[in-house]
Amino acid sequence: MASATKHPFIHIVFLILFVFPADSTPTPSPSPWPPQFYSLLYMNVNGSNQIIDLWYDWPNGRNLNIIQNQLGKRLYDLEWNNGTSFFYTLDSNQECETKHFEVGILRPDWLDGAHYLGRREVDGFVCNVWEKVDFIWYYEDVVSKRPVHWRFFNGMSAHVMTFEEGAVREDEKWQAPVYCFDKGIEYSTTGGKLMEGVLRGSISYLLSSLFGFHF
Repeated sequence: MASATKHPFIHIVFLILFVFPADSTPTPSPSPWPPQFYSLLYMNVNGSNQIIDLWYDWPNGRNLNIIQNQLGKRLYDLEWNNGTSFFYTLDSNQECETKHFEVGILRPDWLDGAHYLGRREVDGFVCNVWEKVDFIWYYEDVVSKRPVHWRFFNGMSAHVMTFEEGAVREDEKWQAPVYCFDKGIEYSTTGGKLMEGVLRGSISYLLSSLFGFHF
């Protein structure tokens, strides 16, 4: 029988496998959104700046984006899981548009199926990064598992300034103003001036309506 010393290659192979074992670390998955949270976002929309107060309330089927355009008007985008959305201001002009879409708000697990790209540093945080359907690149802090940065295919980007898990907005502050009910609901995927302004900053509407389904 051949001596093992005559086959040094076998020893080298076993040495490599012992010293450098196969990487068994599972591919990270993005954390689901908490059922309720508040987040302050700094948005850059192709050179235009916005601050967004994002209130997410999955158990009650509602999502609110309060969008402050730089040196401009403040717009409210109130979205319900039944597909109804109100786009309005609370100033003296009392502007409001009401639309109905075939999709509701994002589910907490909307990032399921996203493609993992590895780790990157952004805004001073080491993040795991995922991409979904060539539409959004999602950066999550490796340590805290909180979202840090979102980048969209059209150049829009969001920097997450605060993320308060479990924060709940008072029920009375979810009510659209009475002048939103002066007109009927339009069953449409296109909108007027108010809605177009909101679309630039509405994360959940962009993600759901552009694809026509829930992630």
